[in-house]
Amino acid sequence: MENKSYAKMFLWLFIGLLITFVGGYSLSLNEVLLSNILMVGYIPIIIIELLIAILLGVRIQKMKPITTKICYIIFSITTGITFSIIFLKFELASIMSIFLVCSILFAILAFIGYTTKKDITKLGTILFVSLIGVILLGIVNIFLHSSMLELGLSVLGLLIFMGYVVYDMKNVKLLIDSIGDEKAAVYGAFQLYLDFINMFIRLLELFGKKKN
Repeated sequence: MENKSYAKMFLWLFIGLLITFVGGYSLSLNEVLLSNILMVGYIPIIIIELLIAILLGVRIQKMKPITTKICYIIFSITTGITFSIIFLKFELASIMSIFLVCSILFAILAFIGYTTKKDITKLGTILFVSLIGVILLGIVNIFLHSSMLELGLSVLGLLIFMGYVVYDMKNVKLLIDSIGDEKAAVYGAFQLYLDFINMFIRLLELFGKKKN
């Protein structure tokens, strides 16, 4: 049963990433639609993403499986909209190569999280506090415009989400027990989806080749 849950989870993870990357690339090719979205701004999209993330985190216990799936798909679509900028800013070959590197790194970390016997409960608190620190420093850097601080935050952010992959993979077993097989597969995929996306963005910031 547990192995089936992991298989479902990775299937949903693949579906979410496919929606985001294909959707983002397709939107980047549609200049008219993209310009209309840019006129509205990305703030409404970010608000929708935050609301879905909070809703899943707070209501996952009482949600029906179909509602969980719908929220996850909507989140993947809205993230794809914001990802369209990435395809405009960076060369496609660079995006593809970094996606491959990120996938390999993610697989290694996920395997570690799946197989480790250590109690990593405290790691969640450490990662959360570190993430809050990165977010606050990022806000400060909006005013400082420090390239060195920006680089440091990208490296630290990458390390944090690498840690989250291990932590979230370890916690999937607890999810299965607490919310059931079907919802655990989707919610586990959602958490790993966030980890992957954030790792990918940091790697792109560090090593991505921008268009001329």
